Amino acid sequence: MSEAPTVEPVLPPAPGAEDHLALDFVNSAVALPGGHFVDFLGTPRGTNRWLAERGLAPADAGVQEMCATQLRSLRENVRALFSARVIGVPALPAALSAVNDALSRAPTAALLHWDEKSGPYRAVPCPTNEVLDRALATLAANAADLLTGPDAERLTACGSTPCNRYLLSHGRRQWCSTRCGDRARAARAYARRARPKSD
Repeated sequence: MSEAPTVEPVLPPAPGAEDHLALDFVNSAVALPGGHFVDFLGTPRGTNRWLAERGLAPADAGVQEMCATQLRSLRENVRALFSARVIGVPALPAALSAVNDALSRAPTAALLHWDEKSGPYRAVPCPTNEVLDRALATLAANAADLLTGPDAERLTACGSTPCNRYLLSHGRRQWCSTRCGDRARAARAYARRARPKSD
């Protein structure tokens, strides 16, 4: 498996990923030309780095394989919902259930606490064992917001094979990067040249 740092400079964020963390999340597993595949959540260390870079976990969270597996599972369920939205088919009930389960993992309101010296105050607890639940809830909420918000109409899959990334389309652009756009145009040009000429 390719190491993420060597691929990162080659893969700029897909259009819309700066505004929608869920796009960045779904695109954390990337199919590349030549049968290569990069999964930024493929190892606990890579998962910890990905979460920390996005403010979803401390750099020293010590993510374990079980946590990475849960994140990868949520990613595939969010991907299934994105695919259903783009293709225009009903969502898989299991994918909806997984996202809703993740949404309910973290409390949405600050809890009431009482300090012996200063009295009552409200704070959102986040002990180390809740880091994963908060990350899952945040990612699921962002995916739900994207799917139900005004940008949902612009959600599309990259139009360059074998790329599997999602993006928000802008005008006629249907590619996640210049590299994918160049590859798609080259494939179309080759197909035109390879077509037999009719008399």
